[in-house]
Amino acid sequence: MSLAVRDVTHTYRTNAGPVLHDVSLELGDGETVAIMGPSGSGKTTLLSILGLLMPPTSGDVLLDGERIPGGRVRRGLQSRDFAWVSQTTNVLARRSVRDNAALALLGQGAQRTTAYVEAEKSLVMVGLAGLSHRTVQTLSGGELQRVCIARALCGRPRFILADEPSGQLDSATTSRVLDALLAAREQGSSLIVATHDPEVAERMDRVIELRDGELSVM
Repeated sequence: MSLAVRDVTHTYRTNAGPVLHDVSLELGDGETVAIMGPSGSGKTTLLSILGLLMPPTSGDVLLDGERIPGGRVRRGLQSRDFAWVSQTTNVLARRSVRDNAALALLGQGAQRTTAYVEAEKSLVMVGLAGLSHRTVQTLSGGELQRVCIARALCGRPRFILADEPSGQLDSATTSRVLDALLAAREQGSSLIVATHDPEVAERMDRVIELRDGELSVM
C-alpha cells in the first residue's frame, strides 16, 4: 500500500508565505524514508498532512493512487492505518505505561487482554520492560517518548509517522528504538521520520531534504 502527496502547498494564516510549496512525495509499501532539513522548513507540517491530521491548502493526499476523501472515511483511516509519534508526548497522565501503550489497539476495539499482551511486547522492544504498571507521570522525557513509540508499534499500523523520534534519547536508546521501528516492516508497516539526526537518517531506505518548503533528494 502506498501513501503519497501530490502538488501539495500549505499556508498558515500569516504573511510568511507557503510553508510547503508544490510538494510531491510517495511512500512505498514497507519503505522507510527520512525527511531532513532545518527547523522551520515544514517537516512537521508535511508529516501532519501525510498522517491525515490536517488537510493541505491545495493538492492531494493519495492512498494507493486514490484521493483520500474527508469526513468519516478519513477519520477511520487515520485511527486504523496511521500512527503518529509527535515531538510532544501525548499521553494520559494518570494512567499506566501499559494503558497508554495499549491505547491504539483498544481504540480499534481489541479485547483488553489482547491489547495488554501486545503493549507489553512493544514496551520490551523500546526498552521499557518492567515499567508497565508505573504511571506515566513518573517517567522522564525520554521514557515518555518511548511510550509513544510503543503505542505506535502496538497498533500495527500501515504507516508510522515519527517527528524527531530520537530527540530526547541517547545514542544507545536511539539505536534500540530504530531497531523496533524498522522491525515493524515485518508486520507490513511503512515508516517516515522527520529528523535532524544523521544516525537516524542513514538507517532509512531513502533520505530527502525539505528546505524553504521544497523537497530534494539527498
